Amino acid sequence: MGLQNGTGPGADPVIIPVNGAEPGLLQRLGRIRDAGDVPLVGDPRSSKTHWDAMVAAAATAELPEGTAWATLTSGSSGAPRIVLRSAESWADSFAAVSRFLDAGPGETVALPAPPASSLTLFSLAHTLSGGPQAVLRPTPDADALHGTPQALRAVLDAGAPPRLRTALVGGSHLDPELRRRAEAAGIRVTAYYGAAELSFVACDTGDGLRAFPGVELRVREGILWVRSPFIASGYAGAPGPLRRDGEWATVGDRAELVDGRLRLLGRADDAILSASATIVPEEVEAVLRSIPGVRDAIVFGLPRGPVGALVSALLELDGGAPADLRALAAAGLTPAHRPRQWFAGQIPRTASGKPARAEAMRLVLAGEVQSLAR
Repeated sequence: MGLQNGTGPGADPVIIPVNGAEPGLLQRLGRIRDAGDVPLVGDPRSSKTHWDAMVAAAATAELPEGTAWATLTSGSSGAPRIVLRSAESWADSFAAVSRFLDAGPGETVALPAPPASSLTLFSLAHTLSGGPQAVLRPTPDADALHGTPQALRAVLDAGAPPRLRTALVGGSHLDPELRRRAEAAGIRVTAYYGAAELSFVACDTGDGLRAFPGVELRVREGILWVRSPFIASGYAGAPGPLRRDGEWATVGDRAELVDGRLRLLGRADDAILSASATIVPEEVEAVLRSIPGVRDAIVFGLPRGPVGALVSALLELDGGAPADLRALAAAGLTPAHRPRQWFAGQIPRTASGKPARAEAMRLVLAGEVQSLAR
């Protein structure tokens, strides 16, 4: 459906509800852009509350001059936001992305994430600008893949496609073992850190995260700031974490820069306050993922009265829980950082594949995941 709000300077938002790999989506996006309007791909799997909020935000949006694309983001909280950006804020990175994918106009890039994710919409925009041909699903004859670590794992589990030679992977943590599996199958992997508001920030070809071409990094008081041509213009509707200071911008991610390599420490507002300690979930998750049998982990705080929160972990396991799970975790974590409550099940994710902490907590509180008894 199209929403004509009449408030933008010559551009209107057009919402496209898409179910899966809808035929003709690329052509529809092209027609909307050619008409000077701004496409926003919606996800019908969203709750009615989220969908209605998105429609209301788009209908009343005042679009900055030059707005060309609108993407949905929920971060880890689950609340939808609409990010607005110019055509150049994506197009300026197309050349670098083509090099990482090692794919040009005559080749194909598989996009397993749904079109509502900014990761996939970026690649569709790349195709419309003469980049590799987007295919909205994994396919045996794709030359490259742009998706999440979970998508790469699914492709490898199904048997690596013979033509697939590169993978550009973002959205969440890339397990080093998964990189090794891909490279053993002849697939060169580039992992990256980015955000819907910042686009590409840093990339890792195997020796740590370094600034993405064209991006400058700076850490101020523990928070990562970037200077980049890829930064979004702002939001439609509810504000988000994007903050600016002149040419620099941040979304509040905590980080360190060591010898030119970026070490991410998580979003500042994800920190868990437990008794007198402040726990960064990503630091705990890194230790838990190193335990044999733990495929992935998400850590969050369960409210517990005067202590603030109990550190809790939801694990995706390859089989049953390792018998020495707690001992192995204790060996790598200080007492304050050790999870007090353990659960097993599938980690909930946003449309782009990012772990959704708020939804993980809801599943635990609703009793919808298995508790791991001592």
